[in-house]
Amino acid sequence: MLRRVITENGIVEGLPASDPRITVFKGIPFAAPPVGNLRWKPPQPCKNWEGVYKAYTFAPISIQTTPGLDPDNIYTKEWHVDPNVPMSEDCLYLNVWTPARHPEEKLPVMIWFFGGGLQVGYTSEMEFDGERIARRGIVFVSVNYRLNVFGFFAHPEISEENKDGPKANFGLLDQLAGIEWVRRNIAAFGGDPNNITIFGQSAGGGCVTAHVTSPISKGLFQKAIIQSGGGFAPRFNQGYPSLSEAEKMGEEFFKFLGVKNLDEARNLDARVIFEKSEEFGYRWGFVKDGVYIVDDPVKLIMKGNWHKIPLIMGHTANEFIEKPNVDTIEEFKEYAYKKFGEDAEEYIKLCTEGTNDIAQIKEKGKINMFEIGNLMWCEHNAKTKDATIYCYCFEPEIPGDDAGAFHSSELWFVFETLAKCWRPFVGKHYDLARQMCNYWTNFAKKGDPNGLDADGTPMPEWRPYTKEEPFIMLFGDKPCKDPNRPTKLMKFMVNHLFKKLNIE
Repeated sequence: MLRRVITENGIVEGLPASDPRITVFKGIPFAAPPVGNLRWKPPQPCKNWEGVYKAYTFAPISIQTTPGLDPDNIYTKEWHVDPNVPMSEDCLYLNVWTPARHPEEKLPVMIWFFGGGLQVGYTSEMEFDGERIARRGIVFVSVNYRLNVFGFFAHPEISEENKDGPKANFGLLDQLAGIEWVRRNIAAFGGDPNNITIFGQSAGGGCVTAHVTSPISKGLFQKAIIQSGGGFAPRFNQGYPSLSEAEKMGEEFFKFLGVKNLDEARNLDARVIFEKSEEFGYRWGFVKDGVYIVDDPVKLIMKGNWHKIPLIMGHTANEFIEKPNVDTIEEFKEYAYKKFGEDAEEYIKLCTEGTNDIAQIKEKGKINMFEIGNLMWCEHNAKTKDATIYCYCFEPEIPGDDAGAFHSSELWFVFETLAKCWRPFVGKHYDLARQMCNYWTNFAKKGDPNGLDADGTPMPEWRPYTKEEPFIMLFGDKPCKDPNRPTKLMKFMVNHLFKKLNIE
């Protein structure tokens, strides 16, 4: 097994995972600490080290809110359970799980970007254990990146400092640095630098969307998986702020912070900046900086300005649901005309077909933001045939409190880490997790998710989404073609948004 590896910065030593055939390297630095004068700058090269770097423990997480175990908050109950997890502005580290016995194996590589709205999240969350993925012949890498005010801040002085380079989106640039580190070093871990799949969920999926639409990252990876990624969903595609808009917000924050210039802000303690940012109340995020993010992703994709590589994309059935907030038929019709204009009659007809009961009408009229976003991309690609796209809906019966396929519930299944969860999962859940992990890793190997199950029999076929067959894989109790999707309402929504955005 590869317990010691020579990287560009020095020797790293890992430890056996719970499966001793896998070696895990935790907390490898891939860039210089973004502190002091490097705060709000693109990631800089990591310094070399002497001797052996013992990559035995996860590095501190990015500075963020850590609420601990809150019984009223599903996400802290599910994942963010430790309020005392070490955190630091010095956070640019990655982790590698490898099954390789020697460096020459050229195994496929998967790089993971966690979600959390660009505000919270970390690679050491218990569901992100890469061992099960590595067991399938994959070198798995998870990359930490700067968040919130540290990762997505902009200010005129920062732009002036980086006249010819990136001026914002430092968290995305951290991820890019992680990808580039993998390309330079992963062969030493038995990975193939020319067979890389990037994948992420929620904000991590939005980051993947940003990478596949950025001219800077073209050619650095070969495939991508977007799980409930927000870049295309109606709630999220209203347009990212321009650089000048983001800079103005940065100036307002400096006033609130009580500093006169960038130097003073860089001299402040990171915790002070974070706490004042929380008090300031602005949600720092992606910026159209004209360098890494050159336009809103929906516009770039519709114009064909993306990498056109094989994709998997999908959503969970019960996430980001928008339902008409009305009490009567009259209010419903008023809502429809306000929201859909000249298309309102078609929407009303779809929702009232066979019923006059307002509760049923509201239920029929609810829409999943991420589902619409995925279908827009899939439908457009079905016309242009730019790439092969596999689409899915995750909708198994999830046991325990807050049951249902809520946002992020698929993570336990993709990573096959159900045993780490408090929920009373049973055999069918473990079977589904095994198959989903198989589909994901098969796709990383060859751009096609199909293959054999553990018993040697073929898994249910997952076909691409095409104009002739708009195939959506339903991950219910078992994988199968979704008999109901895309629904008439979803097709209506896609056509309505295409018209609204002037997309043919």
